[in-house]
Amino acid sequence: MMEISGLGGLILLILDIWAIVSIIGSRATTGRKVIWVVLVLLLPLLGFIMWLLAGPRAARSP
Repeated sequence: MMEISGLGGLILLILDIWAIVSIIGSRATTGRKVIWVVLVLLLPLLGFIMWLLAGPRAARSP
């Protein structure tokens, strides 16, 4: 198992929080939001990368 600590862990935490806020603010269905948030929480690094490549984005203001 890979352990991330120190500055790398702090950066990953900030990126995961950004991803979760973006997921919650997206126009995706509630079920998809829950799945993405759980994925990011359970697999912080892999979940973030997956969200970055394929996840829902926050809704933009007009």
